[in-house]
Amino acid sequence: MKRRTAREKALQALFQVNVSNTEPNEAIEHVLEEGTPDTFMNNLVFGTIEHEKELDALISPYLVNWTMDRLANIDKTILRMAAYELKYEQDVPSNVTLDEAVELAKAFGD
Repeated sequence: MKRRTAREKALQALFQVNVSNTEPNEAIEHVLEEGTPDTFMNNLVFGTIEHEKELDALISPYLVNWTMDRLANIDKTILRMAAYELKYEQDVPSNVTLDEAVELAKAFGD
């Protein structure tokens, strides 16, 4: 699976987890349908969930006149996932992570 596709699928799974309290493994199965799970996608999903509070603390100071609670769920999920990737996925260049987050926001966000 290409990393761009893995990010999209991870975003969809994380959105399901956040909005409908679906278990991460079930959300991953749902977004993959018959596909094979990808290590990078799994890292994004489980890592973002595991470090959610830490990621929110990293993001919050940059939300001028906003709070995490006011952000749309999809936008919040994109920010968390990108922050996770920037901090923990050392093999991905920062500019690639940021560009991919912008593309996800254009496709799925407000």
